[in-house]
Amino acid sequence: MNPILTALAIALGISFLGNAFLGNAYLNQRDAATTVKTETVYVQAAAKECSKGTEAMATAAAKNASAAAPKRRAAASEAARHDAKADEILAAPPAVPGDACKSADAAVDAWWAARSKP
Repeated sequence: MNPILTALAIALGISFLGNAFLGNAYLNQRDAATTVKTETVYVQAAAKECSKGTEAMATAAAKNASAAAPKRRAAASEAARHDAKADEILAAPPAVPGDACKSADAAVDAWWAARSKP
């Protein structure tokens, strides 16, 4: 056989194998790129839905906060009234000087009596 034809056949075989390898590599990269694009679309859709849900929750929270504002103010007023009453009880002199237990019993009895009044 002619050495030029042999070299040409070997070169053609190497070229064929190289083209097959590059074609396979191209197809794998194309499939990977398609997968990434598809996943990106799904992730973006999920992120948009999450944002919509978060916005809906923020709107509901603002509505609930405005509805609860009068109740919070009333609770703060009631707490201030209770704080003032506690300060009054703690500042009162002992009912039975020298006996902390009897003084505490008297204070609790007075508290219960005041609490039972309408």
